[in-house]
Amino acid sequence: MKIHLICIGKTDEAYLNQGLEKYISRLKHYINFRFTILPDIKNSKNLSVPDQRLQEAKAILKQVLPGDTVVLLDEKGEQMRSVDFAEYLNKRALASVQQLVFVIGGPYGFDESLYLRAQKQLSLSKMTFSHQMVRLFFVEQLYRAFSIQRGEPYHHE
Repeated sequence: MKIHLICIGKTDEAYLNQGLEKYISRLKHYINFRFTILPDIKNSKNLSVPDQRLQEAKAILKQVLPGDTVVLLDEKGEQMRSVDFAEYLNKRALASVQQLVFVIGGPYGFDESLYLRAQKQLSLSKMTFSHQMVRLFFVEQLYRAFSIQRGEPYHHE
C-alpha cells in the first residue's frame, strides 16, 4: 500500500516544515509515502467561497487515481484513537488498497465533489487547527500508527 497526502498551499513556518521533514523521513521506513502540496488558488480574493472550493477540488482530483481510496481530513469526520487509526490503516492494507489518499483542503473546507469521491472523512479533533498545523499533526499520527502496528515503544498506553 502507498499513502499520499495532498494539501492546498505551502507551509510558511520553519518549525512546522522541520517537524514535517522529521516525520516524513521516519515514515519512509514503514511505507511508500508521498506528500503533495498544491499551490493556493490564484486570484482567490476575486472568487466566491464556493468557487474557491470548486477550484481546489479540481486541482485535488487531478492528483487522485480512479482506484485510490480517498479520506478527507474534515472537522465533521469520524474521530479515532491512535490505536484505532493504526487498525484502520492495517485493514486497508489487508484489503489490498493500492493507494490511500488523505486530503487536507483549503481554509473553507471541501467542495461537494470531493465529499462524493471520498470513501471516508476523518477528524483529528473537535477543535479547529490551522491547515499548516494539521499537516504536522497528521504526519505524526501516521508515524505513530505504524509504530503501534509494529509494537515499537513510541506510543504509550
